[in-house]
Amino acid sequence: MSGLVRNIRLFSRNVSYLRCYTTRPACVILKKYNNTQIGVHNNGIQLSAAQTRHYSPEIIKPKPTEAEIKERVLKVVASYDKVTADKLSLESHFINDLGLDSLDHVEVIMAIEDEFGFEIPDTDAEKLLRPADIVRYVADKEDIYE
Repeated sequence: MSGLVRNIRLFSRNVSYLRCYTTRPACVILKKYNNTQIGVHNNGIQLSAAQTRHYSPEIIKPKPTEAEIKERVLKVVASYDKVTADKLSLESHFINDLGLDSLDHVEVIMAIEDEFGFEIPDTDAEKLLRPADIVRYVADKEDIYE
């Protein structure tokens, strides 16, 4: 039993040496391809590591056409439960023609934000009173007009 304890004690003393010797080859390799040095002191030994940024490839999605934007806007507005499909067109007014109140208008704008993935400021949302206005606004944001 005493032999086991003595071996564990000797092993625990030598573990720190193993840590120092195992990190040295890695540091030498890293110094070859080093862009930026970071110094770390460990038991009097300066270790260095390279920092490299790896970016994911840029995903380029095609710009939607105006017809696709019209279709998506009409689909979002038609999916709102207080809108009847027979009254819905690009030129129908949300409040006067479709009978929506201001809270319904805000909910439609939020659904448009979710559909197209960007936020519409409140000052701009107050001006979007027809689906055609939303189509024009989204097309300007997506930069499809040249």
